Amino acid sequence: MSVLVLNASYEPINVCSVKRAVALLLKEKAEIIEEGEGELRSEWQSLTRPAVIRLLLYVRLPRGFHRRVTRSAILARDRWECQYCGSPNKLTIDHVIPRSQGGKHEWTNVVTACVPCNQRKGHYRPNEVGMKLRHKPRIPSNDVFVYIAVKVPPLSWQGYLATSLT
Repeated sequence: MSVLVLNASYEPINVCSVKRAVALLLKEKAEIIEEGEGELRSEWQSLTRPAVIRLLLYVRLPRGFHRRVTRSAILARDRWECQYCGSPNKLTIDHVIPRSQGGKHEWTNVVTACVPCNQRKGHYRPNEVGMKLRHKPRIPSNDVFVYIAVKVPPLSWQGYLATSLT
């Protein structure tokens, strides 16, 4: 089971194990915001299982910092759906402007595509073969990296995550 970690400003910044969350709670570096199912017990004390914790001190995240473009991050950003037809099957990564035409491997040029759409598009631009993107590719929010760790977040996390990834 995983625990959502919020910054002091309630912004999601990480997903960690229950063990790590309990360590932060016992060191009084975090507080429980949402409780999970069950209880954690030791010989000396009992603790509610955390589902969402909030750090008590604000952790400054670098603003100019851009995470690397990775397959898992692209799939999460695009909600594990082909950006041409919407299929969740046989997913690959596609460069909207092909690298052979000078396209770069960056957030705004890479999307999730199913194998049939990727083969149909080939080394052309989507408009050259009559295809259209469902969503314009963009740099993802920090929430996307939560979806990489947990594909389907628990309901208790929903109030802290953006409602839409794309």
